[in-house]
Amino acid sequence: MHRRIVIGLLENYAARFPAERARLTQFVDFVHANERCFERDCWAGHVTGSAWLVNQTRDRVLLTHHKKLGRWLQLGGHSDGVADPLTVAIREAEEESGLDVIALESAVFDIDIHEIPARNSDPAHLHFDLRFALQTRDGDAFQVSAESHDLAWVNVRRLEDYTDEESVLRMSRKWLEVPR
Repeated sequence: MHRRIVIGLLENYAARFPAERARLTQFVDFVHANERCFERDCWAGHVTGSAWLVNQTRDRVLLTHHKKLGRWLQLGGHSDGVADPLTVAIREAEEESGLDVIALESAVFDIDIHEIPARNSDPAHLHFDLRFALQTRDGDAFQVSAESHDLAWVNVRRLEDYTDEESVLRMSRKWLEVPR
């Protein structure tokens, strides 16, 4: 029952992005097979929520230089039992940036499945990440949280200056394909 929101979001995503069928099938199969998919101690993997957070003019995206992973990525994090990934994405964006944000739409903007390396007592595991397009409500003066080395507003057309992370670059391509 608690997985219905995610299944519905993924079904809608499949209709919008049919070329991503292989990743989508793996995501759906994981959610169906793992009742505890929203818990961070589900070591088969867990559902996470992330933010493609743009400024008011929608030409810059906020990236975090992630402390644990040492890479420039989108904001986001663990569900911690919350079965609504949009709520998770908004919560994580606000916690990690100090900004007040809103969803541009309730549909999933991007999905990704990526491995998180083993760290301390946590084994290597997968993040099944649902990403949402969010925007700041007002202003862009962020605060760097303890989870980041730094944050930066980056021109969407210049993301490769910060990262070679394919999933971030894929979101940039998607963003630029559809005029907003």
